[in-house]
Amino acid sequence: MLRRSTLQGFQAPGMEYRIVVTMFADDTTVYLRESDKFEDLQEILQQWCRASGAKFNITKTEVIPMGPEEYRTHLLNTRQLKDDQLPIPPHIHIAKDGEATRVLGAWIGNKTNDHAIWSPTLEKIDRSLERWEQLHPSIEGRKIIIQRTIGSMTQYLTKAQGMPSDIESTLIKRLKKFIWDGNGTPSISLKTMESPVEQATEMTPLN
Repeated sequence: MLRRSTLQGFQAPGMEYRIVVTMFADDTTVYLRESDKFEDLQEILQQWCRASGAKFNITKTEVIPMGPEEYRTHLLNTRQLKDDQLPIPPHIHIAKDGEATRVLGAWIGNKTNDHAIWSPTLEKIDRSLERWEQLHPSIEGRKIIIQRTIGSMTQYLTKAQGMPSDIESTLIKRLKKFIWDGNGTPSISLKTMESPVEQATEMTPLN
């Protein structure tokens, strides 16, 4: 219904089709341009609910303004995509600059704080490493644990969000501390540890 509607959505240079909606499981993201009317979107959703018997959770709806800062500020203050339109209902949240909204695990917004976005992931990694440390794993075990914590827990957010260089440095420090049990100076350099196993074997032949 949304794709067949009069909503224009987004159309970027080089794109054959306009983007009106993306869906994954029970998450739906709708894209409106300045000329689209929010009330038209509401009417389409209400029709869909009546036809399907489903109930759309309007209380979870969030609006993320896009475009120049002047336009975003105007939308936030007037709650209108355009001056001749009805205001967006007051119970629907409009994200301010600096406020990130979670969309399928990624955090979307304007002028967002990368450190705040990464904090939950860093805290989750710390808690996991602390639990594993209590078992005093071997060096081989520590390698596997790092792969399943620092390696695994950061992949999706890095792909969706990118990883700031200082966050990368923080993770490297956590890795080094955990792999050497937090004791003394590492006996093997990080560069050597990052090398392929075959290369390490060539450097240190096994008897």
